[in-house]
Amino acid sequence: MSRNRKAVPEAKAALDQFKYEVANEIGVPLKQGYNGDLTSYQNGSVGGHMVKKMIEAQERQMAGK
Repeated sequence: MSRNRKAVPEAKAALDQFKYEVANEIGVPLKQGYNGDLTSYQNGSVGGHMVKKMIEAQERQMAGK
């Protein structure tokens, strides 16, 4: 049983693109395919920054900006 199901499966490609954009912004050498050479800190920082940016975007939308 997978716990990592997407709430909106149609958004998978956009989320993948967003992941690579965030990784590039913070200097993590994320690439297509195998990334086992990255540390858990590097991988976690990508996910953390993604969440931070998504929350900021939602807050702006809710504030009407």
